[in-house]
Amino acid sequence: MTVKTRFAPSPTGFLHVGGARTALFSWLYAKSKGGKFVLRIEDTDIERSTQEAVDAILEGMTWMGLTWDEGPFYQTKRFDRYKDLIQKLLDEKKAYKCYCSKERVNDLREKQEAAGEAPRYDGKCRDLEPQENDLPFVIRFKNPKEGSVAFDDHVRDHIEFSNTELDDLIIQRTDSTPTYNFCVVVDDWDMQITHVVRGEDHINNTPRQINILKALGAPIPEYAHVAMILGDDGAKLSKRHGAVSVMQFRDDGYLPEALKNYLVRLGWSHGDQEIFSEAEMIELFTLDRVNKAPSAFNNDKLIWLNQHYIKTLDPAYVAEHLQWHMQTQNIDMTNGPALSDVVTALAERAKTLVDLASSSRYFFEEYKEFDATAAKKHLRPVAKGALQLVQQKLQDCNDWCDETLHDLIQKTADELEVGMGKVGMPLRVAITGAGQSPSLDVTLRLIGKERSLVRISRALDFIAAREAAQ
Repeated sequence: MTVKTRFAPSPTGFLHVGGARTALFSWLYAKSKGGKFVLRIEDTDIERSTQEAVDAILEGMTWMGLTWDEGPFYQTKRFDRYKDLIQKLLDEKKAYKCYCSKERVNDLREKQEAAGEAPRYDGKCRDLEPQENDLPFVIRFKNPKEGSVAFDDHVRDHIEFSNTELDDLIIQRTDSTPTYNFCVVVDDWDMQITHVVRGEDHINNTPRQINILKALGAPIPEYAHVAMILGDDGAKLSKRHGAVSVMQFRDDGYLPEALKNYLVRLGWSHGDQEIFSEAEMIELFTLDRVNKAPSAFNNDKLIWLNQHYIKTLDPAYVAEHLQWHMQTQNIDMTNGPALSDVVTALAERAKTLVDLASSSRYFFEEYKEFDATAAKKHLRPVAKGALQLVQQKLQDCNDWCDETLHDLIQKTADELEVGMGKVGMPLRVAITGAGQSPSLDVTLRLIGKERSLVRISRALDFIAAREAAQ
C-alpha cells in the first residue's frame, strides 16, 4: 500500500503556524514511508475564501520547502462529484431532505442548551416521505442510531463515540452547495488518502466522517490528531504572541530551515536531539512519537536555531534569502562585495536576516554619519597620527588580502609603539562609521581599497573639524 497524506487548508486566511506544523508532520510522514503528499484547498466556504489567501498558502508552503506530489486540488471544482454522491445517498435512503427553518433549529438548540443537553437536530424530517414542493431544504446525513464509532488514533490511541452523541449533520446547504464534512470524506476517498494528520479540533468531526465513509462503501483512513500550539503564557497562540503567519517569519528574518526544525520539535522528539537536517527529519519521523499534550511556542528557541542555520548553511544559500531583505531595506548592492562573502563575514553576529541586512549596509553604501558614541571615543585628535600612517600604508598596499592587511595594521601599531586597539578602533570607525564590525582585515578586504581610503580621509576631516571647533 502506498502511503498518501494530505494537507487541506481553508483559504480564509494566511498559512499560520499551527497549519504549517500540521503540513510538516503530514509531509514528513509521507516522505518517511516513501509515499505521496497531496495539497488540497478546501474552499467550499465561498463567501470567506479568497484568492489572496490561496496565494499566501501556496507561497508559505513553497517557502518552507513542503512540495506536494499531487494538487493543489480545489473543492469548488469538484461540486458535480459531491452532488452525484449526495443523490446516491438520497436514493439509498441514507440521507434526507430537511425542511426545518433556521428559526426552528435555533429555537431547538436554545431549549436543549437551557436544559443542559448537547445541541443536536431532533430528526423531525428524518422519516418523511419524499415531497415535491418549492420549500427550501437542506440535505442531512442519516447517522446510525445504534452502536458506536471507534478508531485507533496514532497520537491519542483508542477513541470511541456512541452514535447517540452524533446528530444528522447537514451535507448540502439550501443553496445546493455541499458542506465541509461531506467534501472531506469524498476527497479523502477519491484521492486515496491513507493517513489523515490534522489538528485535535477535528476529533469530533472524525466519527461523523467515518459514518459517511461507511455509508458510501469507502475505505477508512488512519487518523492522527495533533495537539494545539500555545503561546509562552499558556494561552492559545494568537497575534498578540507575535508572528503566527508563516510568511511573517520570513519577513522577520528567519530561514525556512530554522522554522521547519523548530516546528518539528514542537510536539515531536527523537531523544535529546535538537537540530535536524531535512534528511534526518524524514528518516526519523514517526507519528507515535508526537506528543498528546499542547506545545508552547518559544521565540528564544527559534532565534537560537536561526542563528545556528545562518552560521552553518552554505553562505551562498543564505545570501539567496538575504537578498530579499536587502531589497526590503532599500540597500543598493550595485557597488560592493559578493553577498555570500558578507554572509561569511557577519554570520557569527546575526540573529536574523533582518539583522544581517541592516548590519551589512556599510559594505555597499556610504554611511551618512558617524555613530556619535563611537566617534566621540575613537575619532579624537590623538588618533590622527595612527589614521594617517595606516592610510599611507594602505595606499601603498598592492596585495589586498586578509593576511597582508592584518600585518599592515599590526606594523602600524608597532611603529607607533601603541596597542593594536589604538590603531584598530579609529580605523574601524573610519571605514564603517560605527564601533563594531568583523575583523578589520576582512572588513577592509570586502569594502575595497579605494572606498577604504576615501573613508579614512573622511574620518581625518572629521577629526580636523573637531580640532578647529575646540
